[in-house]
Amino acid sequence: MTNNISPIGLGTAAIGRPKYINIRQEKNQVVSIEDFRKQGRQTLEHAYQKGIRYFDTAPGYGLAEELVIDWLESKNDPAIEVATKWGYTYTANFDPNAIQHEVKDHSLSKLQQQWKQSRQLLPYLTIYQIHSATFESGVLDNEAVLEGLFELKQQHNIEIGITTTGANQLDVIKKALDIHISGYPLFGAFQVTYNILDQHIANMADILRKQSKKIIIKEALANARLFPNTNYSHYQQHYTILQKLSEKYQVGIDAIALRFCQDTLQPFKILSGASNQKQIDDNIKAELFTLDQEDVEMLQSLKTDPESYWTERKKLTWN
Repeated sequence: MTNNISPIGLGTAAIGRPKYINIRQEKNQVVSIEDFRKQGRQTLEHAYQKGIRYFDTAPGYGLAEELVIDWLESKNDPAIEVATKWGYTYTANFDPNAIQHEVKDHSLSKLQQQWKQSRQLLPYLTIYQIHSATFESGVLDNEAVLEGLFELKQQHNIEIGITTTGANQLDVIKKALDIHISGYPLFGAFQVTYNILDQHIANMADILRKQSKKIIIKEALANARLFPNTNYSHYQQHYTILQKLSEKYQVGIDAIALRFCQDTLQPFKILSGASNQKQIDDNIKAELFTLDQEDVEMLQSLKTDPESYWTERKKLTWN
């Protein structure tokens, strides 16, 4: 086991439920819940053995949070950090034909209900996040919820954070930064979507760092749209460049994408969405090199506008 703590964290959505918003389909999917649970635990342990100490989960990720709670019982390592979220309930019940996979609810009652399970992650729990904070849900204006989160922050010495999604991430973050309870800023961690296609969060990174906020990157692979796919012919230039860089650095496209996030944003953590041990091995190769400046600039030139990116993302299906 390595003693070096990885800058990469493991996001557990893919090990907690059999479907996720993605364009790649893995062969030989685990069918039984028992096997799925076993593979999830093995993936957690493999990530740990490879130096990953940051694990991001949520009750909305099916079995994921429960898996992490159970797995932590075998650990006694103060270097482990866990972030979880509240606000989504997984509803598909592992039915591959389910029409609805999750329900969003940012009410105080949902916060209180989901905290009852999430608190079992203590003392490893370091960040507690609003799952996909948006203006539409009204959560950033709900004084009862905000007060409740501040109370948890004070009682358990944890960071309160938000995860963001959509073309208006910057506006949501700005609003969250202005929220103070009893004179203290409420939010200290921001899990954001950032990748080669959607880079607009970079405009906010310096502000977050100056305020000592933690930046955690999710969807670094753009829901697998960075891998060659015939359905996305408009990304052919992207695929060509990524393949050349993959060959240059002798790593996979996934490692190039993760390294880009590290070199351009210097975040607290970058989340891997790996669902198995091989994907973890491929992802952590991002730690082995640094992109040349000219390569960084070339990748920065591939950005799309947020509206187009999120319009396209909304068309992705669960698989």
